[in-house]
Formats: sequence, C-alpha cells, structure tokens
Amino acid sequence: MMKILVTRKWPNDVERELATRSGLTFNTSDSPMSASSLRQALTDYDVICPTVTDRITRAMIEQQGLRTALLCNYGAGLDHIDLDACREAGITVTNTPDVLTDATAEVALTLMLMVARRAGEGERELRGGDWTGWRPTHLLGRQLSGSVLGLIGFGRIAQRTAQLGRAFGMDVIYHSRSRAAPAVEAEHRAQYRPELESLLRESDFVSLHCPGGAATDNLIDTARLEQMRRTAFLINTARGSVIDEDALVTALESGAIAGAGLDVFRNEPAISPALMDAPNLVMLPHLGSATEESRTAMGMRALDNLDHWLRGEAPPDRVAHP
Repeated sequence: MMKILVTRKWPNDVERELATRSGLTFNTSDSPMSASSLRQALTDYDVICPTVTDRITRAMIEQQGLRTALLCNYGAGLDHIDLDACREAGITVTNTPDVLTDATAEVALTLMLMVARRAGEGERELRGGDWTGWRPTHLLGRQLSGSVLGLIGFGRIAQRTAQLGRAFGMDVIYHSRSRAAPAVEAEHRAQYRPELESLLRESDFVSLHCPGGAATDNLIDTARLEQMRRTAFLINTARGSVIDEDALVTALESGAIAGAGLDVFRNEPAISPALMDAPNLVMLPHLGSATEESRTAMGMRALDNLDHWLRGEAPPDRVAHP
C-alpha cells in the first residue's frame, strides 16, 4: 500500500480532504521533525509532504534504502530541499505557487508601515504604561506616500507589493536577474534598475522578494547596506538567508539605515540575540502566508499535485522530476 507522510499539521479543511486518501500518516503533535526522523521517513514512505521546517539534504537522499518518490511540498519556496539530489535520485518535487501572493505582499506593506510609523514602539509604550499623552514631537515617523519603493526580485509577490505601494502613493523601481516585459512594467508603473547598487541608492524602502539559496546568500551585506540611504528602511519577507544579520544589526546600531522589518530569519525559529536588541527593528514570526485563505489554498494545491501523481499524471506544479 502507498504510504504518505504529512510532516506538520495543515488547516482542518485540507486535512479532512487528505484523510479520504488511504495510507496517510499525520504529525498530530505538529512539532518539527528531527533530521534523523526525516532521514528514516525517506526510507519508510512513498510520499512525504514537507514544509519549510523540514530540511531535506543530499546526504539524506543518497542514503541506502531510499523509498520516497514524491516530495509534495506545502509552500512555494524550496531552498530547504536539495533539488539537484532529488533529480539524480529520481524523486519528483512539487510546490504550491501563486496562492500566497496577496497575503505575503500585505505583510510586506505591514512591515513598512510598522517600522516607518514606529508602531511597535508606540504599542510597547502604551502597554508599558509610559504614554504621557499627545504632543507635537512624539514618535515622529515617515509616511509612505511620496517615497520610492525598491523591489529586489519582481515575481508575483513583488508585483503585488508594487500595486499596494502605488496605492499608498509610492514610486516603484525594481531589480531582478531578468527584466520584466514592457507590458508588465507598464501595468505596475515600475522602472527597471539593471544594477542592484543603483536601486539601493535610490530607494526609501528596499523590499526583498528574491528566492533563497546559494545565489542570494548574504545578498544584503555590509557593502550593500552602506549603499542604502541613511533614511531608508529594509524589508524582508523572502528568506532569512538573503540578509547578513550581523551586518544588519551593525547598520541599525550605527544609524547607517533608518530601520528594518523582518518576517523571516536565517536560523528560525532561533532568533539572533543581537536582533532582539537592535534599534528601529520590527519583527514578525514568519506570517507572510498566514491567512486562512492562503494556507488552505496552499494545502489544496499540494493535494492536487498529490492526486495527479497518484494517478500517474504529471503534477501541475512539478519543479523537479527524474
């Protein structure tokens, strides 16, 4: 009998639908699986449905007794899975694109508003009983309207972020490995910058929307933070590995940039103590896709990929295959 493992708890509607398939094993504790447990699962299950918390390495895939033939990922990002090793081992890998675009773009705007309008500071002041009342110079922030939004990456989430930014009266520029079609640029009224440094120098808000992985590891380092305006804000809803966190802390402490908003972290759920103490920084616990609508849609999309594969058909969101 086909054996299928779901490594974390999924939304109830999705799990009810999943349960109608035979051979399912659910992680009822909803705690992350250890590396040793994942290694064993690759020899025990035909299908594993992992999430971003499950790091599946080449060493795991190359072990003796490999049984898994499909990794049906819950999520769009795949830097936690060694795709090259999967292809070599004959494992098909799928993901769930498109369905988290609006939710993640909304969190990018949330972080911009929080850090620019000093919302975190204000709430802490209120909750601490330290607010003494309105005054003309209290917690002065920056408004989004009239500012320049620089997007690094220009996929679906970045394009939706551009639309939201335009609604707030922001001008939009972007940098990516390949330039968008003229019609896409016109639709979003976004201007291309072929050099990343040029975008950093021009932007009041720099928002990261590039994939994780070796090509973007520490993309935003000391040298690139120094290219940003001292009045600029850095926003990350992409992957924690894209930012050199130590360099960011130094930039915040020295005033090299005005502030930052992070939804993702290099070693999450462990957060660097230096980040905890950094000034002008707002942080969220990886909430980019955390809406009922998006998380349910992600699960249903993963289920559709699974059903195609079980029928012997090519899954619609196949990103790696033998």
